[in-house]
Amino acid sequence: MPTFLTDLNPGWLLIIAGVAAMFIKQRTVRQAMTIIAPILGILLLATTQHGVDHLTYNALGLELSFYRVDSLNFLFGLAFLIAALLNAIYALHTDNRMQDGMATAYAGAAIAATFAGDLMTLFIFWEITAITSVFLILRAGTRASYFASLRYLGVQILSGVLLLDGIAYVWHHTGSLSLTAFTSLNEPGALIIFIAFGIKAAFPFLHNWLQDSYPKASVVGAVVLSAFTTKLAVYAFARMFPGQDELIWIGAIMTVFPVFFAVIENDLRRVLAYSTNNQVGFMICAIGVGTPLALNGAVAHAFADILFKGLLFMSMGAVLYRTGTTKANELGGLYRSMPWTTLFCLVGAISISAMPLFSAFVTKSMILSAVASTGMVVVWLMLMFASAGVLEHSGIKIPYFAFFGHDSGKRVKEAPFNMLLAMGMASFLCIAIGLPAFLPSFGYEWLYSLLPYPVEAASYQPFTLGHILAQLQLLALAVFAFILLQRLGLYPPEKPGVILDTDWLYRKVGYGAVRWMDTIWSKVGPAIAAIAGRLSSRAYDNMVATFSPRGMLSRNLFSGGMTLWTAVILALVLLVSFLTS
Repeated sequence: MPTFLTDLNPGWLLIIAGVAAMFIKQRTVRQAMTIIAPILGILLLATTQHGVDHLTYNALGLELSFYRVDSLNFLFGLAFLIAALLNAIYALHTDNRMQDGMATAYAGAAIAATFAGDLMTLFIFWEITAITSVFLILRAGTRASYFASLRYLGVQILSGVLLLDGIAYVWHHTGSLSLTAFTSLNEPGALIIFIAFGIKAAFPFLHNWLQDSYPKASVVGAVVLSAFTTKLAVYAFARMFPGQDELIWIGAIMTVFPVFFAVIENDLRRVLAYSTNNQVGFMICAIGVGTPLALNGAVAHAFADILFKGLLFMSMGAVLYRTGTTKANELGGLYRSMPWTTLFCLVGAISISAMPLFSAFVTKSMILSAVASTGMVVVWLMLMFASAGVLEHSGIKIPYFAFFGHDSGKRVKEAPFNMLLAMGMASFLCIAIGLPAFLPSFGYEWLYSLLPYPVEAASYQPFTLGHILAQLQLLALAVFAFILLQRLGLYPPEKPGVILDTDWLYRKVGYGAVRWMDTIWSKVGPAIAAIAGRLSSRAYDNMVATFSPRGMLSRNLFSGGMTLWTAVILALVLLVSFLTS
């Protein structure tokens, strides 16, 4: 392959393809481009030399590295490219230039940021992800999606502004833009960058943009959004804050609190949004532990999550496309008319629940083992509770209320073939990376071979009797609890309503503050405006009285020769300048 191609960041290829797609009216050509671009990107990535700056540029004294691949970012980039391909196939039934283009460009920006070799390059593509992704919410075309997109954009831009501010501090104090320019939160700028990453990772109290925007996005948009933004933040934390103790507790809390919201939530796409918080929490906690096993677990689980979470969003997108709703109280019995979608949803549900022989079993178990090895019993118990909660809300609730449960009477067509194809490919991958290595280059050992640190069979093996029995017991307990609560009528009923989250605090306080300021201004504003008007009028009158042709300066002794005196003074200045040169 030519050198200029091996040096090309695959993300740039997708960005170019995405921008071009917006101007191509021919649907077949446009959609072929969105599929071919990630395939070429995978080929480029597979042939790229690791540990080398492939594309550098010096601008204003800053050495920028646009493309660097190593063992940490390789799997993230590969997962993003696979997701971009699946998303393009999933969207083939639509004819929307803006959505096709922005989805591809958004994926490209996330990939380009992942392979960035310096902080400034990371910032550039960090911001492009914010700008391109907002169109996926807008394309839903509803009033709710419009306002959600504005809130989403504001939060994402805030993350970018904080990141740039932190980078400025780092540059000022270290003179470096390296991704390793700081090693702890105590260094200048590091805390600001930490918060910027935390916004995109949807930390507790910073997470509501996710539940606000994803369920309001278009059918395709929610699928695309689920793959990139939060996982890009996970990569950034793994790159710059591994072993940061604060991340252990932040991640543990992230795994637990969404369980309570997801149980009572009626909108199944919103349930998946909470599930995203939950799964990212496992990754963040592992990054905080910072051991080789923990970091391997975080990277592997991010790879698996992009697949099974995308699969679940695809299945709910298909339901929304055919029925017009993802409200649990309005669904049920769809397995009769959407059997393939039901099957693929079950694969995603079993995968996220970490059932043996499915993807999350070989990734999440690494995280649990790494946390257990630290002796942090409380954190480990929190993760175990969250694991049971995942099965309850994503493994059981979503397929049960959408496809089984009470019969809603809806009889609709099966999802379009392209949707089924994308879901089938994602299902295959969810199963393939969860199996023991029956065939060469197949099974979980293939995934383990690409992780940042070597995984020796002697040090870690997922398919041990202890791991299998422990996980099966946990899953059985969660299933039993769900059935018991259903039988006793204690399980929260699926009914329309508004679930109050922590965003109520700042929405209520912020709205109240704006209303209070508006009320105050309506009372004192006219008086302030009148005073300002009188003061400005008086100042204007004074200036006229002083500087106008009939003003004070024009009536003094020298005013008649003002032009002459100006010329004389200029001549003297020029003479002094000439004599002293």
